[in-house]
Formats: sequence, structure tokens, C-alpha cells
Amino acid sequence: MPSPKIFLSSTCYDLGMVREQLRSFFIRLGYDPILSEYSDILYDPRTHTHTSCIQEVPNADIVVLLIGSRFGGKAVPEALNAVDLEALVKSSFDITVLSEPEKLSITQLEVLKAIDATVPVFAFVEEKVMHDHFVYLKNKEISDKIKFPSIEKAESAKYIFDFIAFLHQCNKGNSIIPFAKIEDIESHLLKQWGALFQKLLRERREDTHESRKMFTISEQIEDIKTAIISTIDNSKARDVARSVIKYRRLSEFLSGLNLPDFNFITASEEGFDGLLKRADIVKVMDITESRISFGRTVLIKMDGSFYEMRHPQDFLNRIAIDWTNFISLPSDVRKIVFEAISDMGRLGPNILRYRKEMFEEYFAKQLEKESPREITIEELLRIEQGPSVSL
Repeated sequence: MPSPKIFLSSTCYDLGMVREQLRSFFIRLGYDPILSEYSDILYDPRTHTHTSCIQEVPNADIVVLLIGSRFGGKAVPEALNAVDLEALVKSSFDITVLSEPEKLSITQLEVLKAIDATVPVFAFVEEKVMHDHFVYLKNKEISDKIKFPSIEKAESAKYIFDFIAFLHQCNKGNSIIPFAKIEDIESHLLKQWGALFQKLLRERREDTHESRKMFTISEQIEDIKTAIISTIDNSKARDVARSVIKYRRLSEFLSGLNLPDFNFITASEEGFDGLLKRADIVKVMDITESRISFGRTVLIKMDGSFYEMRHPQDFLNRIAIDWTNFISLPSDVRKIVFEAISDMGRLGPNILRYRKEMFEEYFAKQLEKESPREITIEELLRIEQGPSVSL
């Protein structure tokens, strides 16, 4: 049975006993602790050990941070490159610690990686260190002249305290708990994780309830549509009303294409392949994982530019089916339907987004890692094998 992975981040020499006790605590809870001294981290021989630690953080479900009297080892440049420090600038109101990234410790970098990867961080600071942190904040101008009893090396005090300030001023997840003994940490984690689990269960119930309400509303809307259409006496007007409902999705797709002549929509009897050719589309690709943010299916034009489609390839299959049914309507009905839907405007986000960038350049890095699957027109036109899809 899978267990939550808990990454314990701290200096080892001053907090070794606390780390050992917390490891036992996590195991008693049935969780999977990740501690560097127990070989829980893969130390890839091709990289520095610091980099290996950083790469392990996103695999964890939770990071527990302990801050004590020591600063720890300074992170190597290779490990620094594994963290997007520029993105972290917006994560806190106090980013003093980020002004000198070359002086960050490996422990600090582990936590920054967790924040960057949206892994929840539970931070604990030794009580005496937290006390000196407040003294530091009150006397920053002369802090270099103060010897803080809780900090082992005076030259590292500024970097420890600035990091605490960064965490405390984060725009989310900024809770920092002082601790005097291991029981303080265990008690806090038990309460917090129990409350978090309870909250997730409650949200699950609420989501289920909302889904049921949305399903009921959808059924009511369908009943209303049916009732309205049934009140239309003229059979042609009734067919138009049905078509406006049925072909809204197709109309929004067509509106997103840069067609040279929209009369093609109302007059053509060509199949879906003819429609794609008319839009100058020569290839359809399914991008599984990439920098594409709008969707994951791309329609590539002859000049190399492309459309991003918000939906996966199956949606394009349904559009092809809708197009085949749409061109069977009389030309005058098609014109009325398309214009009516266009006048109504979009109810949701755009289906297509056109990019003038060249596909090969835009996805250069992605194409090196994988070979995106090309979707043939025949696959899109699986109309005879499947039933028509109505809205």
C-alpha cells in the first residue's frame, strides 16, 4: 500500500538526534521517511550529492524542515541551477535571502525547491534560534556586531535569520513553529495532518454534492430546451432551433479557424478533410507532455504555424462527426444556424488558439525528448464505425 513520503530537511550534526526520533515517529504513523543518512536518496554518480538531494524533493508528498544552530554546507552551483530562483521572487514579501543565491545552503535550497514544486512545507525552528531571530529583526543595522548565543558560527547568523524571514513572509504556507523538544514537533504534526485529512474528506464530500447539483441543473436545462423547441410551430424553425443547440461546439471550432472564405461553411459538401485543407492544415499532432499550456493537440498549417486545441484528440473526432452531419443540412439552414451561434457569442473559453510561431521551433526541446504521434485524417473520420454525438 502506498505511504506518504516525508522528506526531512535539516542540518545533520546539530539535529541528528531529532532527525532519528522523527524518523521513528514517521514510521510509526505508517509513513515513508526520506533521510539522506539512511540512503533514502538516490545519489546518482553522474551528479553532485547536493543535486541528488534537490532532485529527490519533488518526489516527496511533504517536506518537514528543522532549523537549528548550524547553517550547513553551501550549495554547489549545479544544485542552484536545479531551482528556479526567479520564480521564487514572487513567493515571499521578504526575499533578502535570494539576493545572494551563491550563499544559500543545501538545506535552504531543498526547501526552496519544495516551494517551487508546490510540495507542502512544515517548518520548525529551535526555540532559542527563534528568539535570536526576533532580536536580529529589531537590530538589523548593527546585527554584524551582535553575537547570537543560539548560532554556532557568527558569520552564518544573517543567512539563517534571513531565511526564516523569507519563510515567515511567504504568501502561503508561512507557518513556522518554534520547538524546545521533539514532542512539540510530533504533537503539532499529528494535529495538523489530522486536520488536513479531515479537510480533504470534507472537500471531497462537498465536491460530490456540487457534482450532483450540476448534473441536476444540466438535466433541467435539457428539459427546458426540449420544452422551448416543442412550442415552435413551424417545422423548419424547429429544425433550426435544434441545430443551434446541436452544432454550437462545431461553430466555435469553425470560428477559431482562419478560413479565407466563410461561405465555404454554408455552401460546401466536402468532408472534414476538405475543411482542414481549406484551413491550410496539413498535419495533426498529439503532444503528450510539453510546454503547451492551452491544450495538448496541435493542428499544423502548411507554413509551419499552428493551432493549439484546448481539448484532446477525441474531441476532434466528435467535431468531424458534427461536420459530416452539419453539411447534410440545407445551405440556407446552415447559414442561419452558423450566424445565430456567432451572434450569441461564446459561453466558454476558446476551443482553438492560433500561434504564428513555427511548430518545430516552439516544440524543439519537446521533440528531442519524444516523438509526438501524428493523427491521420482517417483516424479523425471514424464516423461510420461509431454513433453520431449530439449535444
